[in-house]
Amino acid sequence: MQLLPVWIASALINAALILPASRIPLLTPAGWLHAWILGSVLGASLGWRGWLAVVLYLVLGSAVTKLGFERKAQLGLAEARGGRRGPENVWGSAATGTVLALLYLLPGAPQAVLLSGFCASFAAKLADTCGSEIGKRWGRTTVSLTRWQVVEAGTEGAVSLEGTAASLVGAVLFSCISCSLGLISWDELAAISAIAWIASLLESLIGAELQPRLSWLSNEGVNGLMTLIAALLAMALVR
Repeated sequence: MQLLPVWIASALINAALILPASRIPLLTPAGWLHAWILGSVLGASLGWRGWLAVVLYLVLGSAVTKLGFERKAQLGLAEARGGRRGPENVWGSAATGTVLALLYLLPGAPQAVLLSGFCASFAAKLADTCGSEIGKRWGRTTVSLTRWQVVEAGTEGAVSLEGTAASLVGAVLFSCISCSLGLISWDELAAISAIAWIASLLESLIGAELQPRLSWLSNEGVNGLMTLIAALLAMALVR
């Protein structure tokens, strides 16, 4: 019962912040509702640091999606709904981190380990977004990781040099944010960045190999699997 006021306060604060922010075309109306749920959970479990880290992830991910959007739309490679994210995108990115945030509240929980996994999961997703969006727009040569053949931009399981570099930048950027907010130590920066980057590359392989064979595995499911892999690797190897 002692946690109840914290949860109520978090829900109310997030509602007060999201109501005016919902005018910004970052999410669909349903996406904003689910973002409120996510923000309320993070505020009550990890406090303002965990909440702010994910807000910055959302802002950065949305910003990179908008880069060169008109050109990507002309090529048929742009995100649907003008780049606005829906509930499925919210949880495809944040399901792993949310579970870890809730586990953080359990008595005797290995909080430092859980925070490493939390940060790695979002670092991997930002890496994936940066790599995908930059690669689709500015990638000059796109190569399939499974066939090692040149393919069209936007092909599942394919990467470009430009997109791969952008993916690494995204991983390092979110890891730096996590360190700056005190969620993880600066000693973990290189490891979390590397794990997130590797997980984003594995996402391409999963999308190319598993997704075509499993009808139930959606793009959001692939994203969720990628963030889970990043979190598990970080929790096993970093601490």
